[in-house]
Amino acid sequence: MGIKGLFPLIFDNAPTAVKNLDFKALGGRKVAIDASMSLYQFLIAVRQTDGQQLQNEEGETTSHLVGMFHRTIRIVDNGIKPVYVFDGKPPELKSGELAKRLARRDEAERKQEEIKETGTAEEISRYERRQVKVTRDQNEEAKKLLKLMGVPYVEAPGEAEAQCAELAREKKVYASASEDMDTLTFNTPILLRHMTAPESKKQPVVEIDTEKALALLELTREQFIDLCILLGCDYCDPIRGVGPATAFKLIKEYKSLEKIVEHLRAKEGKIKVPEDWPFEEVRKLFSNPEVTPAKDIDIKWGEPDVEGLVEFLCKQKGFSEDRVRAGAAKLKKGSKTTPQGRIMDFFTAQPQSKGEMQAAAKRKKEALAAEKAKKKAKITSKKR
Repeated sequence: MGIKGLFPLIFDNAPTAVKNLDFKALGGRKVAIDASMSLYQFLIAVRQTDGQQLQNEEGETTSHLVGMFHRTIRIVDNGIKPVYVFDGKPPELKSGELAKRLARRDEAERKQEEIKETGTAEEISRYERRQVKVTRDQNEEAKKLLKLMGVPYVEAPGEAEAQCAELAREKKVYASASEDMDTLTFNTPILLRHMTAPESKKQPVVEIDTEKALALLELTREQFIDLCILLGCDYCDPIRGVGPATAFKLIKEYKSLEKIVEHLRAKEGKIKVPEDWPFEEVRKLFSNPEVTPAKDIDIKWGEPDVEGLVEFLCKQKGFSEDRVRAGAAKLKKGSKTTPQGRIMDFFTAQPQSKGEMQAAAKRKKEALAAEKAKKKAKITSKKR
């Protein structure tokens, strides 16, 4: 789930901290990718024309392997060096969220069974997608595939997003790639979204600069964590009645969750703060998550094991041998290239003053508003 409403909040209030990138613009970069999120995306998106997951002749699901193989080749073929990070044991605080997800899957399964005879293929597929969960076996198959591809992976002791952020903070990689906005809360310097999105969607990669976002939001790191908790995350629910705009306003005015909770409880209004709201424990988790120190992680890319890939993907999983060998050739070519020094990396960027960033943000906000108004006027004109 990540952080509810965080992306639009940043986009609206710190627009210059967000930019769209062409995939090729990341050539020469090392990127830590949230493997668990990627596998979930593949299981949802990589499907047959009837909406069902891809399977081999034995009835084994292969959507996760198809997605991992082809998207990774696309990444490598664009000169990017990926390292995948897998989830470890979820924090105890996440048990409530995991229970909710299980309940939602059970409900989707029940509804799918109800409409099995009368529902359309699209309706049945929709409920089937809601039941998707990455299994332990699928994780292990993905790790085996990556090893055969010569692509490194890291097994995090806890949350993959936190481990990605650790690798980016310590300069092992340029950025963290995930759809979960809590990667920012775990303090990654740069977050990349849509890195593993289907190429057919033609979505640009969205880059979010954490330092710039905090400066434009005029928040300290501690206040940003408190804002994310207030918005609602995987570890505790938001306070009922406090939406993104109200949460941002409260953080700006009261500066910390302690003072916000004190204010809301003293006010005795419609907004009720649960007595057992565990914001202090969640804050500790975001501030000091369980990760393997980056200095203890050795990341190495190697050549693909072509025959091993053919054995695993073609003979065991039913892939096309021609496609696998063609993909392996691209991987082999990519393994022989090292990330090149980018010209901007040889210069120390002059930091913008807060005033300069705010002026740039204001210009971008005005331009976006003008573009939105233009589109609205065009639609109105067509209706006439």
